[in-house]
This record gives sequence, structure tokens and C-alpha cells, in this order.
Amino acid sequence: MNVSAIIPAAGSGERFGEVKQFKLLVGRPLLFHTLKPFLQSKNIHEIVVVVHQDDLDATFRDVLSISAGKSVKVVAGGKLRQDSVKNGVDASDSNSTLVCIHDAARPFVTEDLIQKSISACENADGSVVAIQSQDTVKYSKNRTVEKTIARENIWLAQTPQTFNKEKLLLALDNAETNQLTGTDESAIMEAMGYNIKLVEGDSNNFKITKPGDWMRAEAILHQQAQGNLKND
Repeated sequence: MNVSAIIPAAGSGERFGEVKQFKLLVGRPLLFHTLKPFLQSKNIHEIVVVVHQDDLDATFRDVLSISAGKSVKVVAGGKLRQDSVKNGVDASDSNSTLVCIHDAARPFVTEDLIQKSISACENADGSVVAIQSQDTVKYSKNRTVEKTIARENIWLAQTPQTFNKEKLLLALDNAETNQLTGTDESAIMEAMGYNIKLVEGDSNNFKITKPGDWMRAEAILHQQAQGNLKND
């Protein structure tokens, strides 16, 4: 079974305050840290990175230099995230049956999470890595609490999210036809009634969206480096 990894990295970094995917995180671009587990994973057949048109050539050179022989492609993104994802899926190997989509700004994904995300698709149309809420959840309107939602039923979505490739393409076409915008690919699949499984994620698999997240990522990488030095 061939699996293509799709890494959307065409964002403008509006919430972060700057484009972050190429910003150096402990000496290497954020995108490098994110790609590393996919390059190492035996479950991933190829990697398709989706970037802004202006970054195509430079990104391809950089990704190719660390590819270690794995097939890599770099394609231009679109206006919306789902447009960028569709461009990436369209560019993927025609023999791929699954696509594993992962946020460029989640540098602490592991090979284990990637494998579990893929395995969960054996009996489903797709899977979402997620963590169960540890906090009490309130539903409100205009900052007035209307009800409390049972937290055991609340899962916070992460990536990777892995889907049957052909069904995802149908869902993306449906979203375009009906002008649906999803905050993630699972929402677009759910709109078609597809069966999506949850895979338990990891609290360290967080998305860098604000400067505080960047500081947290730096601290984790420094700790990992110190641990490796001690082991040596």
C-alpha cells in the first residue's frame, strides 16, 4: 500500500506574526523538524510539500538535500488550506491509495503516530490523530455559558490525518462545489458522511501558532539535545 504524505506549508503566518515554516528553530528550519519523521518512516512512500509560489525552487532544493533518496515533490499552494491540500493530493503518485496530511507547524510528530494514523484506515475511510480534552468544556454565546459539554466526548484534533485518497478528492470537490470551508480535512470528509476513526495523539504534538508555542518548541528541542549528549 503506497502512502503519500502531504505537508501544507503555504500559510502566511498571520497569527504568528511572520512566516514561520522557514524560520530557524534551534538551527534548522521548522519545516525540517516536521519533515524528518516522514523521511524516516517506512510507511511513507513519498512526500509532497505545498508552499507559496515564490518559495517553490528554494524549498525543493532544501527538501531534496535531506530526502535521503525518498521521493519528494514541491508544489504551489492555493488561496485556502483545502485548495493547497488538493494541489498536493493531485500531484501525488497515481499509485498512492492513502494520503497522510500533516501541518508544517507541528514539528514533534513521531513515526509511531504516523504509523497508527495509517493503520487506522484499514477499516475506515480516514483517521484523525487527536487528544481527549482534560478540561471541562463550556458552550457559550456572547460569552454567556449555555451548557456544559461532557468532556469524555470531546477530542481535540491534531495531525496527521490520513484518508482514502479517492474519497478525499471527492470530498474536496464537494466542498468546492458547495462552497464549504473546513478547518481541517476531516470536516470536509465528515460532510460526505465518511467513516473517520480517532487515533490517540500526544500533547507534545502541538501546533506552533503563537510566539509562546515557539518558545515551548525551543525548550523541548534543547532538552532532547541535552539528553542525547548525556547518552553519548
